[in-house]
Amino acid sequence: MKTIAILNHKGGTGKTTSALNIGAGLARLKKKTLLVDLDPQTNLTEGLGVRDAKTSIYNSLRDGVDLPIQPINEYLDLVPSSLDLVAAELELVSRIARESILKKLLDKVKKRYEYIIIDCPPALGMLTINALVPSDTVLIPLEAEFYSYRGIDRMVNIISEVRSHYNEDLTIGGVFITKCNPKRTLTEHITESVKQHFGDKLLDTKIRVNVALAEAPVHGQDVFEYAPNSNGAKDYETLVVEIVTKL
Repeated sequence: MKTIAILNHKGGTGKTTSALNIGAGLARLKKKTLLVDLDPQTNLTEGLGVRDAKTSIYNSLRDGVDLPIQPINEYLDLVPSSLDLVAAELELVSRIARESILKKLLDKVKKRYEYIIIDCPPALGMLTINALVPSDTVLIPLEAEFYSYRGIDRMVNIISEVRSHYNEDLTIGGVFITKCNPKRTLTEHITESVKQHFGDKLLDTKIRVNVALAEAPVHGQDVFEYAPNSNGAKDYETLVVEIVTKL
């Protein structure tokens, strides 16, 4: 069983799109997968067609009740988010063992799954720490833009802090480029810079700019359901195989 946090505190990097389609891609390989939406923006939840969930991960974090797991298909389950999660950052601060609340909740269910994928919030606060404490590894999506890795040191520092204090086995499993336009010279420069920064952690697969990736969540579908022959589907299929092979 492997728990993977998808993390980038910068918005617009394709973090949630990646969490959704990596989870869906693993399910297509018949690997039982749980997607955990820890982002108050609820884009992952809504992108899978779940609207107005009666209970969400917020209720579990606040009250300690079991995670409200919703089946999406035979191999894919979801723990939905809600806008209430915005309040969790403040509410968790005063709790005992506040960093490990999500870990305790996941410990109850993790034996059911081969993979747990956590979509982190776009911030480096208490919710993100809760995502990193139970995780084996972190995947970082980076947009193919000049400012994409600005502030990346802070993100790496947070991962190091969690490793030092709460989870000594936590690793950065990989970094991958999103919203890539192979024809742009800038893409090559960004890729080279990321390679210098992360070395062999840079995954081979790049996710190309593809309209299907933006359209699919509007219909409550992953890209494989919505546009199976699109570049988006092909790229995420390749990425999932690379993740399974390398992690």
